[in-house]
Amino acid sequence: MTMTSTPLHWKLVVDAHDPHAQADFWAAALGYEVEDHSALIGKLLDLGAIPSEILLDHHDRRAWRDAAAVRHPDDPYDAESGAGLGRRLLFNRVPPSETKTVKNRLHIDLHGPAGERDSEVERLRALGAGVQRQVREQGGEWVIMTDPEGNEFCVH
Repeated sequence: MTMTSTPLHWKLVVDAHDPHAQADFWAAALGYEVEDHSALIGKLLDLGAIPSEILLDHHDRRAWRDAAAVRHPDDPYDAESGAGLGRRLLFNRVPPSETKTVKNRLHIDLHGPAGERDSEVERLRALGAGVQRQVREQGGEWVIMTDPEGNEFCVH
């Protein structure tokens, strides 16, 4: 087995009924930027490589109808495609019939400034998150929340 010393590029992909609303929520929650793919979309439209039916207008620019992404503002990105090359969340549309029915197997933990968990929870609530419950265990305290589509995440 060969080991690589070069870190792999990765993204966390989240199924969503409204990828753009999820991207807006998580960009605001994390202080990330919603990716702008309009330059690539314009180029592909000009070449006739994609139909306009797979697009929509979001934040006054062309966007993929079924996908949206957010990236850390300090990480590199590909200027031609708008895709982040570092810490990134991608939201892919799933059919309305695919509803969330069980607890997430993977979730995001948010760590705000020390001593400001309650204010962070209120900020996230104002963005559309819900509070499930507060957890107090020997190992620590955190709040389990849900994003606007019901995906769990924790605030420490």
